Amino acid sequence: MIKPEVKKGDHITLTLTSWGRLGEAMAQHEDLDVFVLGGIPGETVTAEILRIYRRYMTAQVVQVIDRSEYRTDPPCPYYGDCTGCQWQHVKYSEQLNSKHRRVSDALGRIAGLFNQNIHPVIPSPNEYEYRNHARFTVGPSGSLGFVNRETRQFVKIDSCMLMHKKINDILGQLQGHCIETTQLAIRAGKYTGDFLIQPTLKNPQISVVTGQKHYLESVGTTSFQVASPSFFQVNVEQAAQIINILRQTLNLRGDEILVDAYAGVGTLAILLAPFVKTVLAIEESSAAIKDAHLNASTVTNISFLEGKTEEVLFKLEYVPDVVVLDPPRKGCEANALASLINIRPPRIAYVSCDPDSLARDLKILVEGGYSLQQIQPLDMFPQTHHIECIASLTYDQITPKIILASGSPRRLDLLSQMNLNFQVISSDIPEYHLENESAEEMTRRLSFEKASAVSQDVTEGYVIGADSTVVWQDLPIGKPTDIDDARRMLRELRGTKHEVTTGVTIIEVKSGRHITDSMTSNITLREYSDQEIEESIGRGTPMDKAGAYAIQDELFKPGEMTNGCYTNVIGLPLCRLNEMFTKFGVELPTGPNIESTINCRIQCPFQGNSKL
Repeated sequence: MIKPEVKKGDHITLTLTSWGRLGEAMAQHEDLDVFVLGGIPGETVTAEILRIYRRYMTAQVVQVIDRSEYRTDPPCPYYGDCTGCQWQHVKYSEQLNSKHRRVSDALGRIAGLFNQNIHPVIPSPNEYEYRNHARFTVGPSGSLGFVNRETRQFVKIDSCMLMHKKINDILGQLQGHCIETTQLAIRAGKYTGDFLIQPTLKNPQISVVTGQKHYLESVGTTSFQVASPSFFQVNVEQAAQIINILRQTLNLRGDEILVDAYAGVGTLAILLAPFVKTVLAIEESSAAIKDAHLNASTVTNISFLEGKTEEVLFKLEYVPDVVVLDPPRKGCEANALASLINIRPPRIAYVSCDPDSLARDLKILVEGGYSLQQIQPLDMFPQTHHIECIASLTYDQITPKIILASGSPRRLDLLSQMNLNFQVISSDIPEYHLENESAEEMTRRLSFEKASAVSQDVTEGYVIGADSTVVWQDLPIGKPTDIDDARRMLRELRGTKHEVTTGVTIIEVKSGRHITDSMTSNITLREYSDQEIEESIGRGTPMDKAGAYAIQDELFKPGEMTNGCYTNVIGLPLCRLNEMFTKFGVELPTGPNIESTINCRIQCPFQGNSKL
């Protein structure tokens, strides 16, 4: 790829379009992605190029030309230099909205899970001074600070607005006196007054005690001893919220056997123990297990097992009622998820600080037969792009798992209208017309081939395949190959009466049983002008559509359906789909009450105006 004619330090004007995965705003320059620190999607900015890579660049805002309504002035004097915070320049309400969209995007993009029940983000009680843990880099002359993520320059920090006051007090005492180490960690309990500093420092100028192996932390009224290497939530107010959410989403009655995987120092296990019969806590770290035993010394219904979660679950001789997963940022090991799918506990709660690894693991669990009930995001990390989520899943043999074997956004939208939870797995089946094959036969064959290809990669559920074509003069007309082909199709079909045929296949994966059907609707296109054709082509509308038009195109308004099912014309006859599912004994939610279309055999579960 040819690099753009810019160099490090240049200023360029950019229009910001979306958020990147690490909290930067995204832009394009000379066909390269640009990750822009300090921007907000929708803004036009002048940015300084920080680094140039083969496929992308990084930059930082130096001037805002067109300011977002969500922009605010960051209060921290180090903001933009240390890069520990990414979103201080974004109003907090919009931080929460952006984090919600981040979770939804990850579920769709990575797991193919759309139309999920994602609750609004629970805000942090404190937008600043919420962290109980800081890790500093030691710079020149023993100074403490952070390293800029892009420039790799050391930034001396005398006070961090995200940290508890106790940490900043200790930072002030240590500043400039830590030359004997390269990294330094401070952990402090906001409500206990206890603290930990690692490593041990011997500089006689330091008056504060260092080298503690543990410190005391608290969540609500419960205290926890935490070893230096052990994990503990950095925002203890929100940690208490996690317990409340788990109690509610898991609907704990008091008679359950609960497994707490990745238990750490026993935080979740201890706080959930009063609400269940028995808790088995699994933790790999020996230091954390020692702390957990001490922390749970007065709790009689907890037992701890030291070991890897995937190995302990595999050897488990009973099926727990509830499993709580709280893995590291990278998510669960594949074998741990495989063990869960094998033993099938009825309820799972998954606590995650990374939407991407969460989505990856949820995809595996859903493919294994679990139903994703809801996701509750909560903001553990204000002023950053990070977001915590609690996902709740149930295993219910009655709930059908549905996979749409199509990447068509129109079919995806139609299924979403039916209030279905479904997964999207696109097939790469080539679409072609066999000699002496009718259009109806072609769409049926292709719908079966698409569904069959996807069904090979899943273990259970129902796979839906679909294929649509325009039929004119008894010949199928597929998608245009290029702009000239789209122009030719639109001119030939202008003012014509023709048909749209959609073939649909449903495959029941476990049994291999399948049903294939099709539906045909009649279309009349109006006498649109050549200019309207060019405008439609300019918008890119024709390229992924049979016949190069969409009947639902509100800008082009190509024509109307005169007879048949409107959703069939869009690409998936929901009335016929519903009828086919009933033959498998599957009852689907049908969304809003809708007027029957003309040649459906049952009441259509989709409402739409046939004239555009």
